[in-house]
Amino acid sequence: MIFTKTTEQDSHYNNLENMSINEIITNINKEDKTVALTVEKVLPQIEALTEQIVLKLKKGGRLFYIGAGTSGRLGILDASECPPTFGVSHDLVIGLIAGGDDAIRKAVENAEDSTTQGWQDLKAFNVSINDVVVGIAASGTTPYVISTLKKCNELNILTGCITCNEASPLALTAKFPIEVVVGPEFLTGSSRMKAGTAQKLVLNMITTTSMIQLGKVKGNKMVDMQLSNDKLVNRGIKMIMNQLKISEEDATQLLTKYKNVRKSIAAYGRE
Repeated sequence: MIFTKTTEQDSHYNNLENMSINEIITNINKEDKTVALTVEKVLPQIEALTEQIVLKLKKGGRLFYIGAGTSGRLGILDASECPPTFGVSHDLVIGLIAGGDDAIRKAVENAEDSTTQGWQDLKAFNVSINDVVVGIAASGTTPYVISTLKKCNELNILTGCITCNEASPLALTAKFPIEVVVGPEFLTGSSRMKAGTAQKLVLNMITTTSMIQLGKVKGNKMVDMQLSNDKLVNRGIKMIMNQLKISEEDATQLLTKYKNVRKSIAAYGRE
């Protein structure tokens, strides 16, 4: 199969500077509507990778995301939301970006072109065959990501990827590739748009599904969430009230004592 980088192909729209605000946002929305349908086409690929991730996490392994630019930031975003949402350790899902933490806010010149730094960044976490490493790159050609997955493959560390070009070098490197081909962007080459949205949708699926499979959800509630602000405390109180059919006062007392929704519910029967 010939590799065609659709993320770099010309937009289906032209003369953007002559469009009204309404025309611009309407056309962007029109393109965005296609993303979820494209993700739907690769659900089997998402399932295959997620199944492997769940197996590794259940055995005490970790999930690493590695990327550059927008892709790297999306991986870090997804990883950073797991501890507050599911009450897991910050060391369970880890996001790495080319250029280090400085690149989260500002682009670091040429960082994504390194063929050695990705593995050095990953090695600092003592990555092993117990872990899973998922490369994220809309183009599927980022040297920082591809070289890291190649090294992982050599060491029998399980690899996956999320990319938006079919048969890309990255997809051919990863053992469990996810290829969400969203087509040309509204603004030619701006893969922070549809490609970024697609990647975020897939990341949501991977970690949410994994955490449910790990028992971090009860019913449809985040019973292990960190109670880090008043909104989440109030949400926790309501969960306890609804689950145990008790008053707000009693639920508040339980949560104040046990500092966790799951523990509060479990303790109620013993008190």
